[in-house]
Amino acid sequence: MPTALAISAPLAIGLAAFGSGIGLGRAVGSAMEAIGRQPEASGKIMTSMIIGAALIEALTIYALIVFFISLGKMG
Repeated sequence: MPTALAISAPLAIGLAAFGSGIGLGRAVGSAMEAIGRQPEASGKIMTSMIIGAALIEALTIYALIVFFISLGKMG
């Protein structure tokens, strides 16, 4: 059982980081396109993008916390 956890925990955090990176890239890319189309709304778009990016990063931080907890249970 500890071997399976030792293999799966880093793999899970890697997948979480990969998904977070893709999500952040898409969110920022879409926000930049929206600002390019409507420069007058850049403040509102930027605020929404920052809140969304923070929520995406929070999911990755949760995965990292679960990783450290499971690492502590391994021994």
